[in-house]
Amino acid sequence: MAENVNYDNDSIRSLDWKEHIRLRPGMYIGKLGDGSAYDDGIYVLLKEIVDNSIDEFVMGAGRSIEINMSDQKVSVRDYGRGIPLGKVIDCVSKINTGGKYDSKAFQKSVGLNGVGTKAVNALSNSFTVQSYRDGRTKIAEFAKGELVREEPEKETTQRNGTAINFLPDDTIFRHYRFIPEFVDNMIWNYVYLNSGLTINFNGQKFFSERGLYDLLVKNTDSNALRYPIIHLKGEDIELALTHGQAYGEEYYSFVNGQHTTQGGTHQAAFREAIGKTIKEFFEKDKKDFEPVDIRASIVGAIAIKVQEPVFESQTKTKLGSQNIGPEGPTVRTFINDFVKRELDNFLHRNPATADALKARIMQSERERKDIAGIKKLANERAKKASLHNKKLRDCKIHFDDQHERRQDTTLFITEGDSASGSITKSRDVMTQAVFSLKGKPLNCFGLTKKVVYENEEFNLLQHALNIEDGIDGIRYNNIVIATDADVDGMHIRLLLMTFFLQFFPDLVKAGHVSILQTPLFRVRNKKETIYCYSDEERRNAIEKLGNKPEITRFKGLGEISPDEFGLFIGKDIRLDPVYLKDANIKGLLEYFMGKNTPDRQQHIVNNLRIEKDDASINPTIEELVPVPVAV
Repeated sequence: MAENVNYDNDSIRSLDWKEHIRLRPGMYIGKLGDGSAYDDGIYVLLKEIVDNSIDEFVMGAGRSIEINMSDQKVSVRDYGRGIPLGKVIDCVSKINTGGKYDSKAFQKSVGLNGVGTKAVNALSNSFTVQSYRDGRTKIAEFAKGELVREEPEKETTQRNGTAINFLPDDTIFRHYRFIPEFVDNMIWNYVYLNSGLTINFNGQKFFSERGLYDLLVKNTDSNALRYPIIHLKGEDIELALTHGQAYGEEYYSFVNGQHTTQGGTHQAAFREAIGKTIKEFFEKDKKDFEPVDIRASIVGAIAIKVQEPVFESQTKTKLGSQNIGPEGPTVRTFINDFVKRELDNFLHRNPATADALKARIMQSERERKDIAGIKKLANERAKKASLHNKKLRDCKIHFDDQHERRQDTTLFITEGDSASGSITKSRDVMTQAVFSLKGKPLNCFGLTKKVVYENEEFNLLQHALNIEDGIDGIRYNNIVIATDADVDGMHIRLLLMTFFLQFFPDLVKAGHVSILQTPLFRVRNKKETIYCYSDEERRNAIEKLGNKPEITRFKGLGEISPDEFGLFIGKDIRLDPVYLKDANIKGLLEYFMGKNTPDRQQHIVNNLRIEKDDASINPTIEELVPVPVAV
């Protein structure tokens, strides 16, 4: 029987705005993280600030934004109208205070809830806001949402606008750091969606003239395109699409300037409209194409504007709106009508593009039919294996579940039984799964997707992830390559990254793939144990403990006991994200994983490092293979 608990007036507690945000930060910014994933909370903090500056640009006030960032601190300066000086403090510290509640002024704004800037304030160790307006300025400084300094208004010669500086709270975002490449992508998306806007980020200029056309140019390999990019614009809608050589489908979708990384009603309507319109266009040639062949290898982008958009989470990554506006058509009807009219007209006016498109669809049709037989056998084998799959130690919660911990779901891909055994014994069985490789996987560069079904290990991995038909139903949010920090381990990492980039590049582009950092050294005495991830950390630990502490060098994951391993895959897990710097995936893989070319031989000679068998050497990824995680 449950213990009686007093429930009286003293049981009721009212939290002020900053206490509520700090107590439940995930409600406001999604997952916290350390910056190793593109959707970690520190990037949401940045975005909440920049969104306000973007809204100023949309309103015709200010054509440039300055962003400066270190590993941990950010400053944003826009040249909009500036916050009214009498409301500077209220706008960053009072919930439901802002200038976006008048729908006539901000009908299609991103940040309508009045919470964003306040969340940044509450979740920052220091937060400073300064408004410049009509020759006068006001500044206020906060710490974790508390006002600590306020200066009276004074004269200024600075241009109108708002400047905000913030330092995220490191007790909430543990071991965090900003990764510039993730911020680069965010800023590019801003300028693609706001032609005429200039953003200067750490001295680099970001600007786009052709919107989503430029987005596809940057994110696709021009040598792999089958026909020129199709770019169509209308009132409140813009789209671009083409077909490349990669497997699967890849989409970039936006609502009111918000990158909806998880899609939503608009992206689903876009996919449907493309398949339907192109299918009907080629029916005149007595061709009855399947939508799966029409969309195979497609790269598309769509941006729409919606009044009072409804998102499925506070972080606005998936659109739930069914209608364009209170009195407008449904999102599905609006997009279908536009694509049907404009894409059909475009294909009629550009027969060369239509012919190239038809040839690409026919190639996809042949490839699908070519692997149909072996795919059926492989799937039957995988279905039987899943009942007694010794390679997969599954978890109980999955990313496609509607569960509050779905963001934490992780699949560790390990080498050998010893490493997988340690992780399996120390993992969180609710959210962490383990897939064990039996050795070095096949180098699949240059092979067709048939190999995914012919190779039992690849096929089982594909089914464990549930990515055979795309990543919409992916079962784990984080795919973590967990291999030894030696030459063989590095080689396995490259082979796995080749597999993902060759057949499932959207996994990498969506930020799902990363590499597990495990400590290289353990430094301890009788009172304290310190785990070190670099040679610098090892030296600092030796200095701290003094008197010749015991130093252990971990050369393989199997050497780390399950009890110790639990410390490295929990709340303090350290991950190196795998992200793409170059859209030319084929050229990248050809260089690293193709035949042993003279260029690669010379690169190896120029960058060769010899490891000595003592604790003074730290063979990092960068030393063995130059920045493989930044591909």
